Amino acid sequence: MAEGTHMKKLRQASAFLVIGGLAFVVDAVTYNALVFWLDGRGPMFDAPVPAKIIAIVVASLVTYVGNRYWTFNDRHLPPKLSRYVLFVVFNLVAMGLQLGGLWFSRYVLGLDSVLADNISGTIIGQVLATAFRFVTYDRFVFPHENAPASERA
Repeated sequence: MAEGTHMKKLRQASAFLVIGGLAFVVDAVTYNALVFWLDGRGPMFDAPVPAKIIAIVVASLVTYVGNRYWTFNDRHLPPKLSRYVLFVVFNLVAMGLQLGGLWFSRYVLGLDSVLADNISGTIIGQVLATAFRFVTYDRFVFPHENAPASERA
């Protein structure tokens, strides 16, 4: 890889992590508000998995906009239904990674504290999901496509 390519990948990875950090905060705040908001028992305390799904969907909207218009803004990407379908499919897989940790912690280990939920579903799940998203977004959702000749110059 050429030096310029390394710098470009580093810039993209850095931007992706900033967007991921913002999405992490959105996910954590949304989830904790739904599950632990009032006196440690929010409106969805007894439904942590649906609450996490809502939090991930809200955070995913942040990641799409941020990654499309900042991380991968150098790519000519004409609107395609397949790009949106891939984004949704990959986010469903990533959601499964996050939900798996939360589900295991809650229903196998019997842990339902703020700390346990945030470690299992937000931190561990988010790290796994972020790595998965970076690879799939780079290759499939926001791929390099050649710009039409009329847009090059």
